[in-house]
Amino acid sequence: MSVFIIRRLLQSVIVVAVMSLIVFVGVNVVGDPVDMLINPEADQAEIARVIRDLGLDRPLHEQYLFFVKNAFQGDLGKSFIFGESALKLIVQRIPATFELALTALVMAVFIGVPFGVYAGMRPNALSSRTIMAGSILGFSLPTFWVGLMMIMVFAVMLGWLPSTGRGDTVAVFGVELSFLTADGLSHLLMPALNLALLKISLVIRLARAGTREAMHQDYVKFARAKGLTETRVIMVHVLKNIMIPVVTVLGLEFGSLIAFSVVTETVFAWPGMGKLLIDSLHNLDRPIIVAYLMIIVLVFVIINLLVDVLYSVLDPRVRLKDAGQ
Repeated sequence: MSVFIIRRLLQSVIVVAVMSLIVFVGVNVVGDPVDMLINPEADQAEIARVIRDLGLDRPLHEQYLFFVKNAFQGDLGKSFIFGESALKLIVQRIPATFELALTALVMAVFIGVPFGVYAGMRPNALSSRTIMAGSILGFSLPTFWVGLMMIMVFAVMLGWLPSTGRGDTVAVFGVELSFLTADGLSHLLMPALNLALLKISLVIRLARAGTREAMHQDYVKFARAKGLTETRVIMVHVLKNIMIPVVTVLGLEFGSLIAFSVVTETVFAWPGMGKLLIDSLHNLDRPIIVAYLMIIVLVFVIINLLVDVLYSVLDPRVRLKDAGQ
């Protein structure tokens, strides 16, 4: 077991190292931030001073080695625009993004599972076909377009919900949370639903497939033969079994919820990491872009590492197969 974990850790370190090189080079060969930061009327001496202060006068490989050296000390660079630590600026935005992603995840479970179970129990009913057609729309419609339509209907036409911002927040252990206030909750509802639509569609399909398979299993037939009510059969026997793949997939999808919240945060001006990334791309603020991408890489690597370790614990054949390779 320890050999398996060490092997996976080494693979994760190699992935992070390779991705750091790709991300750093990819970001630093695009555009020239000096054009964005310096007054067009500045003289050559002023331009040379800014380039030197930002470290852009060094060769790219020296900049990368300097970045790696500082990264080991917890320093991912200083923002060109704000003049503060890029990591600090991103960490300040993490609670907003995590709150949005977690709310979307909860919505995916509490909306997707009931609809999926219903569609699995009555696959030929018109209502079930409507649910499945709706799930296809959830997969197909662009997130930004759905977000704009939500703003048009619920904020502009009906005036029920605010269209932008995070609303009032309350500090819990030093972390600002918006879902604990009525105003914050009203601001959170639309962007969270917008971000959750794709996952709701995914959960509906997983729950439907799992329900259809479970309904033909012996344990369900036996439960019905004992005279249990249909509600108890579903809640106790069917739901418990179909939730295993649903939770597994959603656990793996949580990283993508964080990474792909960029569009939703931009449409709804949600003050999270995604909004910061878009603003940084607009201003070519390279340190923040690199720091954001490296954090996303770390999130994916850590989630996959944990999943691999959990799978090896649950199924010893996984680590035996790995050892055989």
